[in-house]
Amino acid sequence: MPTITYDGPALSIENKRMAAREITDIICRAANLQPSDIVVVFKENAPENVAVAGKLIADRKKV
Repeated sequence: MPTITYDGPALSIENKRMAAREITDIICRAANLQPSDIVVVFKENAPENVAVAGKLIADRKKV
């Protein structure tokens, strides 16, 4: 049973529904699996909990 993890910024419930549906469809086609074989996990990270190049995303200047 493949588990696909989304590890990124928060998504709305509608975006999670769409992502889960589309990810499941793609993996089913690519790996010849059934939707019931696929698990999608959403791990949301707040900008103050993620750093890129040594700087918190929350501290980055908006362009």
